[in-house]
Amino acid sequence: MKVFGIAGYSGSGKTTLIEQLLPRLTRQGVTVSVIKHAHHRFDVDQPGKDSHRHRQAGAHEVLVTSAQRWALMHELRDDPEPTLEQLLAKLAPCDLVLVEGFKRESIDKLEVHRRVVGKPLLCDTDRSIVALASDEPAAFTAVAASRPPLMLLDIDRPDEVVSFILKATGLSEGRP
Repeated sequence: MKVFGIAGYSGSGKTTLIEQLLPRLTRQGVTVSVIKHAHHRFDVDQPGKDSHRHRQAGAHEVLVTSAQRWALMHELRDDPEPTLEQLLAKLAPCDLVLVEGFKRESIDKLEVHRRVVGKPLLCDTDRSIVALASDEPAAFTAVAASRPPLMLLDIDRPDEVVSFILKATGLSEGRP
């Protein structure tokens, strides 16, 4: 299982890019899973539903299943947030795991940068970032001088991003 990160500030387009990458990767026969880090409280459940009631009553885990999908909700209670490594161990086998967020992890990452967000480049200080996908030509110029081994990609050309990820992870064009 190969792991590749997609990092960037909120609003930069990480999720949108992943949405564009997933069908392109799967068409090539690559099985892909995604781990998304949320910086805020989130809930996949809804108050009033049986599974929510079970969790509120104290269940450590609740597994909900149907003919289309299943979901396992695990309550941390006072336990620490699991590490990326611990989360990866919970996934079913696949060819590639795209990790959205976890920008401080030491995994190869592509930074998504959009001018309108108005934030500095992460790749200036994070050597785990191996590529920059941006809509800002000036970002390319600035980074090219300071980080020559960094691959510069056009965020609006997802086919190029897919090719880069496949090469960077050692996956061939298609199923490994």
